[in-house]
Amino acid sequence: MEGKSIVISAPSGAGKTTIVNFVLDKIHNIEFSVSACNRRQRPGEIDGKNYHFLSTADFQKKINKGLFLEWEEVYQNQYYGTLISSVSTVWEKGKHIIFDLDVKGGLNIKNKFLDNCISIFIMPPSVEDLKSRLLKRGTEDDNSLKCRIQKFEEEINYKDQFDFVIVNDNLELACDEVLNLITNFLNKS
Repeated sequence: MEGKSIVISAPSGAGKTTIVNFVLDKIHNIEFSVSACNRRQRPGEIDGKNYHFLSTADFQKKINKGLFLEWEEVYQNQYYGTLISSVSTVWEKGKHIIFDLDVKGGLNIKNKFLDNCISIFIMPPSVEDLKSRLLKRGTEDDNSLKCRIQKFEEEINYKDQFDFVIVNDNLELACDEVLNLITNFLNKS
């Protein structure tokens, strides 16, 4: 059985992971799609729960074998992707799947599943707010912060290709808006 797909995409630091976790806590017939990446694990991240952490060589092998539903080189030499096996495992359980993806990856999933997918773009209120959020995370050096801001300026050009755009200027309201959109989508036959 193929369940429905929910895509949550946003520039890094816009709050998509927080919103996805909120939705997962409220709707029990959906499951998180664990993406693969070749970046280093951050403190507190768990392999297989937050990401499937792969070496660059392993990531390349999986690309060459056609094992990804979608993949992107999001930053130079930093690959992220969705393994076909991750999606199949969720659908075999009879559940719907929620993706927390970069913008291009989100659009790739949306274009694969079409009407069986809802896509939501989470927009930070401003570049300044995004910088502040990224700095508070404590995971960015000056160079990576600069790269993420440049990426944001590129990614916002894709927002109109998503079904919905939610501005995350109030996290509680943004979470509720996303929850309502997803609930309505899942209840629609």
